[in-house]
Amino acid sequence: MSALRQGDIFAAGAERLQMTDSIELTIQSLQAYGADHPHWGIAWSGGKDSSATLSLIMWLIDTGKIPAPQTLTVFYADTRQELPPLAIAAQQIMDELEERGVRVEVVTAPLDKRFMVYILGRGVPPPNNNTLRWCTRQIKIDPMTAALEQRLRELDGNVLMITGVRQGESAIRDKRIEMSCGKDGAECGQGWYQKVLPEAKGLKGRLATLAPLLHWRVCHVWEWLKHWAPLAEFGDWSTVTIADAYGGDEAEEINARTGCTGCPLASEDKALDTILLNPTWSYLEPMKRIKPLWRELREPRHRLRKAGVERLKDGSIAANPQRMGPILLESRLMALEQLLTIQAEINNAAKRLGRPQVDMINTEEEARIRELIAAETWPDGWNGDEPIATTPLDKVFEDGSVQPLLFLEVPDV
Repeated sequence: MSALRQGDIFAAGAERLQMTDSIELTIQSLQAYGADHPHWGIAWSGGKDSSATLSLIMWLIDTGKIPAPQTLTVFYADTRQELPPLAIAAQQIMDELEERGVRVEVVTAPLDKRFMVYILGRGVPPPNNNTLRWCTRQIKIDPMTAALEQRLRELDGNVLMITGVRQGESAIRDKRIEMSCGKDGAECGQGWYQKVLPEAKGLKGRLATLAPLLHWRVCHVWEWLKHWAPLAEFGDWSTVTIADAYGGDEAEEINARTGCTGCPLASEDKALDTILLNPTWSYLEPMKRIKPLWRELREPRHRLRKAGVERLKDGSIAANPQRMGPILLESRLMALEQLLTIQAEINNAAKRLGRPQVDMINTEEEARIRELIAAETWPDGWNGDEPIATTPLDKVFEDGSVQPLLFLEVPDV
């Protein structure tokens, strides 16, 4: 593409990027940086942007539009919480990758760190958007980092980690070029390239990241997933289900974001609601009961509370005295049984309808949850002797002073 043409793309008021323009800029991005890194990795979540990135790059390699690296590793982040259509599509795409001889690493958190086990087995409350947003790092970022560091140790030479980060057309049209420029001498429009220095010993300077679809418009993502990638000439990828999970032909208008099933951090289950509009997935309706369950487990009647002044190891007073803490053992069992019931209802319907079953809590996870509950396991800093959070207590302030409880309602006898 000529300098004049590239300048036109970024000019204010320029005509909108066409699909071929977006693909061409992606090719330029990969040609600019790919050769400097003998090994490539692709971070893949199963969502729309990373799936478009993965399938497009595979097509570009297969057709010789970009040279293949010495090695290519696809890292699939399996959180065990994905919406069923996305999880099913991911498995189909993994099968297609393996047929092509592509190395796929399924990255999952260690058993005791998985979402369901951490909440129900250890008693950690469901994440929230204020003080306890632990889920993304624990079930996705940390496992992916560990898998990448292990792969780096197995390889000689630099690694280019490719992500599906996408800023969208507005970053180009509004001339916010800094969002799409590299941090290491990249030309405008060549993707977001930056060198990363992993903290792990011996890995410094060996890793860089690139977001080659940074400039793609969302309509191009839908177009690729729904109409281009499934064609034999573009790779025959199982991406239609992904587009359908976001709303199909109406995906751009709905603008649904997908996340974990029954995500405690979202105010509404928009992605699940969108999926349930499709008759083929309507049997997943019992999943609508998951979010209310997480909300209930955060209530005081299901949790412990620190009773008085809490001293730390250095003798100082802990902040946030009388804070609510972990989930009661009996409440964890209640939640486990409810989730297993939801899973059984869905799978019974799936068998009857000939549809895919779900695997929210597998046998290994269930056994571990029950084992941790039976062992009366509590998060660090809690021993289970603390009062239930509904128990009336003297008021303790952050400076350690105490205001005695003046009034206590006495039940009728």
